[in-house]
Amino acid sequence: MFIKKIIKLFVPPIILKVIHDIRFSVKKTGWFAGFDSFEAAKKISTGYDSDIILQKCSTSLQKVKSGEVVYERDSYLFDEVQYYYPLLSSLLWVASQNNNTLSIIDFGGSLGSSYYQNRFFLSHLKKLEWNIVEQEQFVTEGKKIFEDEILKFYYSIDEVLAERKADMIIFSSVIQYIEKPFELLNKVINYNFKYILFDMTGVIKGENDIVTRQIVPEYIYKADYPCWFFSESKFINFFSSHYDLIFNFFGYFNNRIEIHNSKTIAQYKGFLFRLKQEN
Repeated sequence: MFIKKIIKLFVPPIILKVIHDIRFSVKKTGWFAGFDSFEAAKKISTGYDSDIILQKCSTSLQKVKSGEVVYERDSYLFDEVQYYYPLLSSLLWVASQNNNTLSIIDFGGSLGSSYYQNRFFLSHLKKLEWNIVEQEQFVTEGKKIFEDEILKFYYSIDEVLAERKADMIIFSSVIQYIEKPFELLNKVINYNFKYILFDMTGVIKGENDIVTRQIVPEYIYKADYPCWFFSESKFINFFSSHYDLIFNFFGYFNNRIEIHNSKTIAQYKGFLFRLKQEN
């Protein structure tokens, strides 16, 4: 209390207001706990299917495709590519196991952000197929503007596999936004992909998953949606009967995530799994 009185005495009111506004703005974004189900968080969230998000992503990636800018992430533009080497090395390692070819299903891959991020280092491969499975409006936009001989867009995993064989499926910052993630992952396991790669996946210590509401900073886009944080040990164990964990790695940012209204500290991690090989 004494320190606060001293601050109020010597710091001009306008400066105090600016500090207050910044702190308030920060507190309004991030992850907020206090929900007993994904549905409860969903009821007070706007969701991810907003046309605003689609158009911001499309506009940004069109600039990347045309060469006007070099890199985009979450619709935010950068003047240099932000390579994420654990992800890139995973892709190159898998390609090296498959005669220098790579056929990927990028589940929830937006309009091709990860493809454009990594295409320079993958351009030498004998074959590269990057197949995105997304929401209907993203697929429509992708087919109209971004699809080419390498980058393709589909409405479902089954639609991809009806046309081509995929060795690997990627979930990059997506599985935590699925209402029933383990139902989906059970189906994925049954496809017997050789490799499953998770990137930027929220995990916590302990045995219980938790649901949060994530509020995105408005400088990216105005949105909020339900978001899981998975028990790391339980998440890894879920695959253990069918897949071996090759390695895990930290996310390229937010290695310490404060979940508001909770004492839980989370982090983003990635996991590369390989289908168990018969002896």
